[in-house]
Amino acid sequence: MTEKFINIKVLLKTSSSGLLVRMPGFAVRLLEKIIRQKEINRILEKYSEDSGVEFLPKIIEEMNIKVEVEGLENLPENGKCFIVSNHPYGFADGLILTSIVAQKYGTLKAIGNDVFMLVPQLRPLIAAVNVFGRNYRSYLMELEKVYHSSVPITHFPAGQVSRINKWKVQDCYWKKSFIAKSIECGRDVVPFYFYGRNSLLFYIIFKLRTSLGIGTNLELMLLPFEFFNKRNRTVKVIIGKPIPYHTFDKCHTHLEWAQWVKEQVYSLSKN
Repeated sequence: MTEKFINIKVLLKTSSSGLLVRMPGFAVRLLEKIIRQKEINRILEKYSEDSGVEFLPKIIEEMNIKVEVEGLENLPENGKCFIVSNHPYGFADGLILTSIVAQKYGTLKAIGNDVFMLVPQLRPLIAAVNVFGRNYRSYLMELEKVYHSSVPITHFPAGQVSRINKWKVQDCYWKKSFIAKSIECGRDVVPFYFYGRNSLLFYIIFKLRTSLGIGTNLELMLLPFEFFNKRNRTVKVIIGKPIPYHTFDKCHTHLEWAQWVKEQVYSLSKN
């Protein structure tokens, strides 16, 4: 039962990283403990009968995470919108973001790393993308359907968890695709901001591996640890006012508009 959902040994063997494929057995066993593989599989087994939007609040309750939200009134009644956010945590912010949106609209699609498809309970919610390589044609076709649907879409435009940049924990450059699709599909953009950060260990490993020239994102292995580190804590979120899609005119490129929206998100923390 403990390897029914997440099996690190199998995942490493199929990895595209030569470093991970060659990882010795003792290191694999250590990694299983670090990411708390048994605990993850225990929780997924416990809620194996739940799926989609029903699954989200139960995991938040299981983790005893208290969520404080400011600005719920800014969520538009029309659910055909992009809901974009900074990405300081990795798992907890995605879980909370989708849960808040689901409570408002009853349904959603979350653009997310295809690794989340390993969790059957999340599959109905995920519009999968490969954030580290080329996307399958099936992924792109499904995304187009989602963009042109009427359901709300949640998205972390950075495409990766916040790192230390200029001595601040913040997202890297935001990708521009959501601007193009906002204009094309008539989707207003709703900014979310999550307060907080991951543990110091996460950023230390990031700095070490980049200083050593290691391309493999070793710090990502800590994300399950970071998720369990949020147990019994309070997570604060602020929601800004919607940005009409017609704001994104030709005065700036799509990439420039994406960074502008990112600035609007981070400015919420100063309100």
